[in-house]
Amino acid sequence: MTSGFTGGLILQVNVWELAKSSEPIPIAVMGLLVLFSLLSWTVILSKFAQLRHARSANRKFLRAFRKAGRLDSIAAASAQFGSAPLVALFDFGYSEVSRQVNGRGKLSNPMALERTLQIGISEEIAKLERRMSWLATTATVSPFIGLFGTVWGIIEAFQALGLTGSTSMRTVAPGIANALVATALGLAAAIPAAIFYNHFGYRIKEIGTHMEDFSLEFLNLTERMFEG
Repeated sequence: MTSGFTGGLILQVNVWELAKSSEPIPIAVMGLLVLFSLLSWTVILSKFAQLRHARSANRKFLRAFRKAGRLDSIAAASAQFGSAPLVALFDFGYSEVSRQVNGRGKLSNPMALERTLQIGISEEIAKLERRMSWLATTATVSPFIGLFGTVWGIIEAFQALGLTGSTSMRTVAPGIANALVATALGLAAAIPAAIFYNHFGYRIKEIGTHMEDFSLEFLNLTERMFEG
């Protein structure tokens, strides 16, 4: 146990010493990869909380919607579910219904209501997908940045061999270490970004399906209330 702990401590110190003694380009590569990783984890944590809250609020609002049975009572209660995408979709539909029903007492253009609901769905999906492109960029670009650092480290190692004429590990170790660290940082940034990009994409698609279903329920309710 002591030996393993000591080895890990020595490795940490060596990596820090390596960063301090590296050339500007390897330092820039490592710093860029660390920045990509930190920003992607910021997006991951915020998106995880956003989608979790949206799903919970959607479920609560949908229960209230199905119990109420009237648009005006649902509109009065919708403020307490403000963060739910379904509430925003309901507001789109309710505003359109109010415009059509006002003065006529029934829906004058059901197709316009359907188009309004589709616009609402598109806008809510766009909000949920905000900053997802950063995860896609990190997953795509980070391995190539790491590969650049790897190639640069190998070039440094060969340059050291050519300058010193020595084949000892002490000569090539800094360049090889830079190459390995760049590879590891590139993968550490790319893998979580790719995993959570796919995970969040599935969750957003699931919420989008629920909004499509809700729009049909909304249309059915308005037809029962105002048509015929």
